Amino acid sequence: MHHHVSVPETGLPTLAAKVAFLATPAAYPEPVGEVVRRETHMSFVFLAGDKVYKLKKPVRFPYLDFSTLERREAACSEELRLNRRLAPDVYLGVVPLVATEEGLSIGGRGATIDWLVVMRRLAERWALDHAIEEHRVSTSQLDRLITTLGRFYRHAQRPFVTPAAQIAEWHRNISDDCCILLDRRFSLPAGLVRKIERTQRCFLERRAGILTRRERERRIVDGHGDLRPEHIWLTDGIKIIDCLEFNIRLRTVDPFDEIAYLSLECERLGAPWIGDYVKRGISRVLHDDPEPELFLFYRCHRAALRARLAVAHLLEPNPRTPEKWPRRARAYLEIAGRDAVRLDRVLNRPGGR
Repeated sequence: MHHHVSVPETGLPTLAAKVAFLATPAAYPEPVGEVVRRETHMSFVFLAGDKVYKLKKPVRFPYLDFSTLERREAACSEELRLNRRLAPDVYLGVVPLVATEEGLSIGGRGATIDWLVVMRRLAERWALDHAIEEHRVSTSQLDRLITTLGRFYRHAQRPFVTPAAQIAEWHRNISDDCCILLDRRFSLPAGLVRKIERTQRCFLERRAGILTRRERERRIVDGHGDLRPEHIWLTDGIKIIDCLEFNIRLRTVDPFDEIAYLSLECERLGAPWIGDYVKRGISRVLHDDPEPELFLFYRCHRAALRARLAVAHLLEPNPRTPEKWPRRARAYLEIAGRDAVRLDRVLNRPGGR
């Protein structure tokens, strides 16, 4: 193990210094041509040669805390452990970023000032979002995805959640969505937002029994939490990366909630058939066929949440690509609106279940 020298926080390299170092090819142990740097909400990602290095930002949000070196180290090892469930050979390890006499170094002797998750770099063209764009998704690839997810959900841990807490949380999320989506600064269609809200609340009031039964049957798992096309790689063995490592609550889901999320994202990218196909396959392998209104509720809820997260980018101090987010939020709200209409129809069927 590395010698942990405790360093006074002052005089430490700043985040900017760490990022500048990691953006240079010479930083890396193996020869690297150019380094591609990407920034996300909570990390900096460096594509270097055939590897990817991920540095967590020292941030604190209501749902995560990376503010100290210890917390970032813990988050890195959690990220490794949890992502090895669905991408065992992609997540290679966690390495220290150290300060030496000569400057910063990846690994080596010196004081550890941060931690990096190291991943094998996957070829972009194999990501499901690229494959959708280029119309080259085959059912045999989706069959492999279904098998992979089915095995994952069958073996996943099953955290115990009380139905009352779960339903209170759904209500809270709906309120949070509305609060942001109705903010005048974003000029989103308020009537549509209210309609989506009413339908979701109506489901929670009239069909809470469906949700409590899912809990009682222990259907809820410690899942992936962020099952989007850009996290699914259709390589020889399916790899699913980037699960939500930092918050068990956000990862505690009904598998069909995750599939609803995936189906919503595929529809937004113009391939609604993929979600339908995967949902049927998952029902088959899990021997579980939930009510249509449950799936519609999950989709509608995910779409409203995605719309809210899209415009919430504009509340940050200096948002990246500001013009993109209102457009994206509207696309999500249109899908949520269509699902709400279908959900209403099911909820108001005479003699409905």
